[in-house]
Amino acid sequence: MTIDLHTHSSFSDGTCTPTELISLAKTGQLKALALTDHDTMAGIHEALAAGVRFGVEVIPGIELSVVHGEYSIHLLGYWPDPEHPQLKKALDRIQGARDERNRKIMDNLTGLGISVSMAELQAVAGQGETGRPHIARLLVNKGVVRTIDEAFVRYLRRGCPAYVSRFAFDACEAVSLVKKAGGLAVLAHPLSIERDPELLCPLLDRLVAAGLNGLEAYYPTHSKKLTRHLSVLAGRYGLLLTGGSDYHGDVRPNTGLAGGKKLFVPEQLLDIMKERRAVST
Repeated sequence: MTIDLHTHSSFSDGTCTPTELISLAKTGQLKALALTDHDTMAGIHEALAAGVRFGVEVIPGIELSVVHGEYSIHLLGYWPDPEHPQLKKALDRIQGARDERNRKIMDNLTGLGISVSMAELQAVAGQGETGRPHIARLLVNKGVVRTIDEAFVRYLRRGCPAYVSRFAFDACEAVSLVKKAGGLAVLAHPLSIERDPELLCPLLDRLVAAGLNGLEAYYPTHSKKLTRHLSVLAGRYGLLLTGGSDYHGDVRPNTGLAGGKKLFVPEQLLDIMKERRAVST
């Protein structure tokens, strides 16, 4: 059986509720699934309840958007305590900064003559964290652009007229935060940072020194050759391997959950993670 250790729900920028996500995992015969919403663990309780209902092991997780020097990085955390005071404080700070950024982006769009409101944005986002993907969806819904990609290219990417920079913790600080909260810290889709795995070494030197536990080696855009290369690199640093689909639902229709020919994540990776967690905590 396979597992999927990187997924998103409607509590961040995915389109499935946690319950729907776990139901899909059951249909796809996944042994386990990690819910790793962006900068929030608000959907974990629902996911755990759905896991019991459908007989799918659910790993509580999060994906933190962080920076290190010139790099914009995503850091996966597995099993952090959502009630840990320092983690809660950090997530509250991220949420406050995200809300302020959203308001500024919406003001910029209004200044460009585009009629949008915060109430409309909240209706698109629903119960989850609100960010640029939801603003992009709103622009599609209102006929301003045809696709989400077009919204980013014309308005929302760095250098575009509505873009606003975001607050983010330093990656080393975020690694330490996840570890203090009892979790394992894993560098997500590392080849989105550098296409050549060897060029990751200066970054890994710093992150491993901060306590990094693993690399996401199994990923939809990673060839078998690149996955092997990342596995060798992980071994060099004493890092464990993880893998997942980065599933977002309908907003990425060509990416399904792990399983089948496209992405197979060995269930043994989860056993190794649990062993590492037992030693680390």
